[in-house]
Amino acid sequence: MTATSTTQTAPQITASHPLDPLSAAEINLATSIARRHLQLPPRYRFPVVALKEPSKAVVAAYQSSLEGGAEIMREVDLTMLDNATGKTYEATVSLNHGTLYDHREIPQVQPRLTADEVMECEAAVKASLEFQAALEKRGITNLDLVMIDPWAIGHYGFPEEEGLRLSKGLCWLRSSPRDNAYAHPIDGLIPVVDLNKMEVLRIEDLGVVPVPPEDGNYAAEFMAELRQDIKPLEIKQPEGVSFTVQGYQVSWQNWQMRIGWTPREGVVLHTIGYEDQGKLRPIIYRASLAEMVVPYGDPRQQHFRKNAFDVGEHGVGSLANSLTLGCDCLGEIFYFDMAIPNSYGEAEVIKNAVCMHEEDYGILWQYQDPQTGKRETRRSRRLVISFVATVDNYEYGFFWYFYQDGSIQYEVKLTGILLCGALADTPNYGTLVAPELNAINHQHFFCMRLDMQIDGDRNSIYEVNTQTSATQAELQAELLKTEQEAQRLIDPLVGRYWQVVNPHILNSWGQPVGYKLVTGENILPFAQDDASIIDRAKFMTKHLWVTPYDQQERYAAGEYPNQHPGGEGLPQWTQANRSIEDTNIVVWYNFGHHHIPRPEDWSVMPAAYIGFKLLPLGFFDQNPALV
Repeated sequence: MTATSTTQTAPQITASHPLDPLSAAEINLATSIARRHLQLPPRYRFPVVALKEPSKAVVAAYQSSLEGGAEIMREVDLTMLDNATGKTYEATVSLNHGTLYDHREIPQVQPRLTADEVMECEAAVKASLEFQAALEKRGITNLDLVMIDPWAIGHYGFPEEEGLRLSKGLCWLRSSPRDNAYAHPIDGLIPVVDLNKMEVLRIEDLGVVPVPPEDGNYAAEFMAELRQDIKPLEIKQPEGVSFTVQGYQVSWQNWQMRIGWTPREGVVLHTIGYEDQGKLRPIIYRASLAEMVVPYGDPRQQHFRKNAFDVGEHGVGSLANSLTLGCDCLGEIFYFDMAIPNSYGEAEVIKNAVCMHEEDYGILWQYQDPQTGKRETRRSRRLVISFVATVDNYEYGFFWYFYQDGSIQYEVKLTGILLCGALADTPNYGTLVAPELNAINHQHFFCMRLDMQIDGDRNSIYEVNTQTSATQAELQAELLKTEQEAQRLIDPLVGRYWQVVNPHILNSWGQPVGYKLVTGENILPFAQDDASIIDRAKFMTKHLWVTPYDQQERYAAGEYPNQHPGGEGLPQWTQANRSIEDTNIVVWYNFGHHHIPRPEDWSVMPAAYIGFKLLPLGFFDQNPALV
């Protein structure tokens, strides 16, 4: 295999564009300004250090004045946690002026868990004499082989948990230092930690359950022999790549976009547009993963709290991997490094956090004329922008694909290790995958936030169904006028799709230009209507939501889902039932993967693929991939 690598050097204090991700220097500068202005003691944590994205008007003004050398104003939003008092504060820092403003307390919230906070939590559990005694009762004496995964604890209305910043630990036992711990759950043992004090609040001991005995190792070092019948497959681009990169601006095959990044969302794509007949036509202003929820389906005491908000509670961007050439991506690769803060506001750099490359994708179009026998074929090539995050046992790959026919695809690749429990009885809530090991049924829900901009900010959205009559099948398009009307479910039996149009721009055939959202695999949550997870993630109950643009409305479950009772985000905003006709609209699309584990998913899962497509519908006058 032939492969090369290029690393993007992140900008320093002076960014090249207002939407550039924060550099390590900017993160350190922002937190140092906050510590100096507020005279913060060392105990303060910074769960959020993120670019305060400028308004669309500011970005547009900057774009129009590039030759004039307009100054780039950089502001940073901070969330600060005082571990001594448990209070949460927000503030905004101006990097240009070295000042801080809008400092205020945010009552009754818990910021997301941070990576180093999780590590400190595991150490606190292992240091607990009560925890050590519970292990000894189970015949476990080697603490070095015990692994703790601190999870967000959720919200279940328990009075003794109100106002505390908590985590619960999932406990595992390795049989050797490099063993797959997830094959050996220590069920019946749940440490609960006060994260502000970093002390074990209590040990929930539900009784001794035998630890499943069989190893589930998958790494090459544990295999007697790997497959020997695979011949080399080389991917070569002897003349180099077809895309160009300037800072975080990417151009490829008439496509233009900017690469952004936040520790919460990971990759964010800005100002996606397509050059058509010499004009750059906007399609999406901002696209990101707004929330991701993984509810598990075992109601027993050991497992009922397993409901993870991997974006809002943990931040998939902060859990991103440093990608490896020839492993995560093949071919001629361009990498972007990304800076993230630790919980004390000190910048760390994830090398090769974002991967960009081209892929062959089979036939783009083809036809053989039966009269002349002449065949015309074009190969399809796509641009791939991706990152991969490890969230405890699961591994998620997040992939954007751009095609030469003007279509866009988003795909999540799910792999990693099943979350299992010890088999105390018949596995009604999972699948037996090894002796005494029960892989728990669960679901994955992904909520995309798409700030649409089809040839400008005045867009509308239609629901289109195919209906049959006595003589024909016909399309029925209904304009969705308000937020309440636009809370919709998929329906493949009527070929349902949603089309975003600009009613003021018509193609050559008098039709409004637009893009349609084509759904793929999907499902609804199986939790009961009164379940805690439904209260906290009600956005999962609809596949489509549409809202008028509001820069403050960013996350489907609200700004602070950690330990929150719910009701915020999309269900709260849409109560106003605002108009979504002929305005700047944001499309929120939810898609869910229903995972009933198979024995074939053990001990490491083959990747599952799920996502959606955006296809041009009247946006072009004809096939844009003719040449």
